[in-house]
Amino acid sequence: MKLSDQAAGALLMALQKCLWEETDIMPLLKEMDFELSDDGLTVLNPPVVSGDLDELADRENGMEGLAAREAVEES
Repeated sequence: MKLSDQAAGALLMALQKCLWEETDIMPLLKEMDFELSDDGLTVLNPPVVSGDLDELADRENGMEGLAAREAVEES
């Protein structure tokens, strides 16, 4: 038995969500419901990932990203 592309994507999205939110992935994985299809295992309730791109840029760039954006907003 193998994962479908959809299930692999759902697992990657769960990982991304937990990294973004800095939370444990295990509760999210335990909530997933799987079903066997012709393509392999699929996830019936994949995680929903949403976020603020500005917040992500600030995390990646540290305070430099925030300072640069504030300078642009002030001008």
